[in-house]
Amino acid sequence: MPNSRPAVEKARFPLWAAGFVALACVAILALSGWREWEARQVELRNAEIDMANLAQSLTQHADDTFELADTILAGMVDRMEVGGTSPAAVEKIQRFLQSRKYNRERIRGIFVYDETGRWLATTEDVDFARLNNSDRDYFQIHRASTDRATLIGRPVKSRSGGQWIITASRRFNHPDGTFAGVVLTSVDVAYFSQFYRRFDIGPNGAVSLLNADGIMLARSRDENGAYVGRDMSGAPLFQTMGQRPDAGTYYFKSPLDGQERLSFYRKSSRYPIVVLATKAQNDVLVPWRHQAFTRVGIVTGLTLSIALIGFFLVRYLAKGQRMAAALVAKEGDFRLIAEQCSDVVMRIGLDERILYASPSCARILGWDPARLLGTSAVAGVNPEDRPRVEQVVAALKAGEAEEARIIYRVHHREKKELWLETALRVTRSSETHEIDGVVAISRDMTEHKDLQDKLAALATSDGLTGLANRRHFDERLSDEWARARRDGTPVSLLLVDVDHFKKFNDQYGHQAGDACLRAVARILSAQVRRPADLAARYGGEEFALLLPNTDAVGCELVGENVRGALREFGMLHALNLPSKIVTVSLGGATNLPSQGAQDCSSLVAAADRALYAAKDSGRDRLVMSGQVVAWPGAKSA
Repeated sequence: MPNSRPAVEKARFPLWAAGFVALACVAILALSGWREWEARQVELRNAEIDMANLAQSLTQHADDTFELADTILAGMVDRMEVGGTSPAAVEKIQRFLQSRKYNRERIRGIFVYDETGRWLATTEDVDFARLNNSDRDYFQIHRASTDRATLIGRPVKSRSGGQWIITASRRFNHPDGTFAGVVLTSVDVAYFSQFYRRFDIGPNGAVSLLNADGIMLARSRDENGAYVGRDMSGAPLFQTMGQRPDAGTYYFKSPLDGQERLSFYRKSSRYPIVVLATKAQNDVLVPWRHQAFTRVGIVTGLTLSIALIGFFLVRYLAKGQRMAAALVAKEGDFRLIAEQCSDVVMRIGLDERILYASPSCARILGWDPARLLGTSAVAGVNPEDRPRVEQVVAALKAGEAEEARIIYRVHHREKKELWLETALRVTRSSETHEIDGVVAISRDMTEHKDLQDKLAALATSDGLTGLANRRHFDERLSDEWARARRDGTPVSLLLVDVDHFKKFNDQYGHQAGDACLRAVARILSAQVRRPADLAARYGGEEFALLLPNTDAVGCELVGENVRGALREFGMLHALNLPSKIVTVSLGGATNLPSQGAQDCSSLVAAADRALYAAKDSGRDRLVMSGQVVAWPGAKSA
C-alpha cells in the first residue's frame, strides 16, 4: 500500500478547505458583531460629549443668572442698612424699586421684609400692606443665622403672582448687628424651563436644574410645574455625590418618567446648584439601530454568498488536485538572484511586454507574477507619468543611454496608487550584441514620498487650525499681487480678529480658546470657494482671507458671510458684551495693482488700518477702506 498515505492527504485537503471557509464565515459574522457594538459605543460617547458641552453652557447660564441676583441683593442690603427701616426710608426704597429698570425676564421681582416678615417694599404692583412672609423657610433661616451670604432657597409659589419661583435672599441688620429683615429676589422657574426647551436633545431628552440638596428647581419637560420642588436626594446620583467629581457622565433610570437615560451632570463652582443634561438612550441609539439592521443584513447576505462560493470552490479543488503541476524553471543566476530579491525584477522585451517578473510583484504590486507575463510593462503607469516613462524606455531601446533611473506612479491591484523608483538597464544578445530588451529593478517609494509630502504640508500650514501659516500666506500674497499686476485684476484682503479673545481665554481656559480658534478657522475655510482663495492664520487670534480677482463689493460680501456665520454659530462668550457670544472685527481692503506702484504690503497696511477702525468703532463689524459696514445685529461694545 505504498500510495495510501498520499491518498489520505489528498482526501483531507478538501476538508481543510471547507473548514477554512466555515471559519472565515464565522470570523466575518463575529467581526461584524464587534463592529456594531463599537458603533453603538461611539454613538453613546458622542452623546456624552454633547451632553457635557450642554451642561457646561447651562451651568454658566445659571451662574450668570444667580450672579445677577446676588449683585442686586448686595446693593439692596447696603441701602437698607444705611437708610434703615423708618417710614421715610421705606418710602424712598419703594420709590427706588418702582423706578428701577432691570431684566424682568431673569429677575422676576425684588422684595424687602422687616424682622417680623411684613412686606416693606417690592417691585411688584400689588397691595402688600397685609402680606407677611415670616413663615417662609428662607426667612426663618436668615432670622436664626447671622450668615450674611446669599441663600438660594427651595422653589415656592409666589404670593404676588401665584407662579413657581426660585428665591435668592440675604439678611440685613440693624446698626447694632441684630436681625432687621430680609432682601429677596425671585427668578421664575418658567424662565429656566423655557430656556432649556430651546435646545434640541431629542423627543425624550430633558435638562434639570437642582440645588445641592437634590431639590428640583426647574426642568425642561415640565409644562405644569409638576416636578418643581420634588426631592431627588434619594437618587443614586445625590447619594454618591460626595465621592463624585464636580462633573461627569451618569447613566440611570429616571425616577420621574422611568426612561433609561444617558446624562452629564455639572456642579456649579460658585453656587450650590447642579445642572443635569440627559438624553434617553433609546433616542440616542435610534440612528444606530436603523443602520445596524441594514449593515447586518448586508453582511449576512455576503457571508451566505461566500459560503456558497466556498462550497463550489472546495469541489473544484478536490477535482483539481489530480492536475497539480510542479514546473521547475532553470534560468541560471539571473532567476536565482531575482527570486531572492526583495525588489521587483522584470525583463522587458523590445515590444515593451513583460518576459519575466519576480515573486516580489505579489507583495509590492499585488499581482501574481504569472498574470503579468505577456502584458504591457507600462499598462499600470499613471496616465500623467506614462509619456515620461515611455520616453525613457524608448531612449534606452534606441541606444541613447545604457541605463536610467525614474520615479513614477503605478496602480496597485487592491490598494491605492504606489510610487515606484525604477532602475533601467539595457540587455544585449550574446550572439549579436544588439539591444534585445531592458531589465527593470523597482522598489516601493510610497512611504518616502508621503513623508516628503507631509513635511511640505507641515511647512505651510498652521498646527492648531489647519489653515495656511503666515509664511505661506506671505508667499501667496506676493504671487497673487504679481498676477493681478499682469492681468489688471483687483486683489482683496480681509483681516479678521476675534473680539476680546484674551478675556475669553481668562474666562474659559486655553483649551476652550483653542477650540474657539478652530471654530473660527472652520468658518473661514467655508468661505474659500475658489482655488485661488486662501484662508490663513495671521497670528494669535488674527486671521486673513486672501481673495484674488475680487472687488470691494465681493470682499464686503465675504466679510458679511464670515461675521453672520459666526453669530449663527453662537459660541458663548459672557465677557463679550452686549452679545455675550464670540464675534469678530474685520478690516477689508481692495487694490488694483496695475493702477499704482504700491507693493503688496500696501494692501496689508490698508486692511490693518481698517481692522483697527473696526475695533475702535465698537467691534463686531466690518470696515472697508474707510467705511463702516454694520449688518443687522451689530451693536457698539
